[in-house]
Amino acid sequence: MINWLVLNAVILIFAYLLGATPSGYWIGSWFYGIDIREQGSGSTGATNVLRTLGKLPAILVLVIDILKGVLAIALVRYIYSLAFAQNLTIVAGVTDIDIAKEWMVVLAGLVAIIGHTKSIWIGFKGGKSVASSLGILLTMSWVVGLGTLSIFIAVLTISRIVSLSSIMAAIAVSGLMFFTGQSLPYKIFAIAGGVYVIWRHSSNIQRLLAWKEPRIGQKLSTKLEINE
Repeated sequence: MINWLVLNAVILIFAYLLGATPSGYWIGSWFYGIDIREQGSGSTGATNVLRTLGKLPAILVLVIDILKGVLAIALVRYIYSLAFAQNLTIVAGVTDIDIAKEWMVVLAGLVAIIGHTKSIWIGFKGGKSVASSLGILLTMSWVVGLGTLSIFIAVLTISRIVSLSSIMAAIAVSGLMFFTGQSLPYKIFAIAGGVYVIWRHSSNIQRLLAWKEPRIGQKLSTKLEINE
């Protein structure tokens, strides 16, 4: 039992470190000499990178952040496919390895999301976890991931506001999980992850209600404090 718990703890630590990789901060610092946390909204995600540094670095950050989510889930599935991990799971008294793996996928996904928003490498600051969440969803269920992405794109096309599109996608993901008949662990992830992403957008919601949230192509006039 102890060995199985240690194995899962190590998996979660790696999932956190993957999520905590501050791609936006590192790209801004290494290549532009800019601390992205001191620019625009203060977020290290692709949207603030786009406003501050431009399209190419924003695309790079977006791709890396999506891959962080993908790798966190792939790590769990790979380790649980190994014979030694399956043996430890059985010895621990867990009879259904597939269910155990799904719960670990969920935990690793949530930990990776938290890592993205609270990175140990940059003083526990970070982004809003939208891109990383997309990577996790695509790996959990490509149908749900693509459905969530479609809703994001549709809202973005109409509103041209990234935060509003992210919030609507976070709300919709739970419905997509239920509609497509996903497992209970995945449904719980959708609810918990969606609520967390929306909470991370609390400052954006305030600006949306005040009709002050910038659209794509607009810049924030001053650095706005957010709940990092």
